[in-house]
Amino acid sequence: MKSFQSLLLALALLGSSAAAFGVSTRAMTGSSFVISQRPRAAVAQQQPQQQRNSKSHLQMGSMAKFGIFSPAVYGAKIALGQEKLNKIRGKAISLHSQAIGQFCEWAGAYHLRTRLIKKAKTNGDVLGFLV
Repeated sequence: MKSFQSLLLALALLGSSAAAFGVSTRAMTGSSFVISQRPRAAVAQQQPQQQRNSKSHLQMGSMAKFGIFSPAVYGAKIALGQEKLNKIRGKAISLHSQAIGQFCEWAGAYHLRTRLIKKAKTNGDVLGFLV
């Protein structure tokens, strides 16, 4: 299992590093890594920050999107029932959040943990896991 995780991590890092050194289509040529590291003060001035209320903008519920895994989730809901499915879903989300936290600790980027968990929730919605 460890070797599979190591292989998966190596492939992810290889894919992300290869994309970082691609040629940009913007006015300046060069790697997208260099462009993304420039200060963005001008962009921040152009786009005013939206005020957020106390509720998270990532709440799902009945507003979840229909994605590629939605039919499997509906099948599981029929086969297992809503209560059992929610228990399994909660356990999977908990394990995934722990894995994200361990990865952030290992990478020395624990400050990104919350953002990565929110991104995982958004991706789960897009893929149809939250229907």
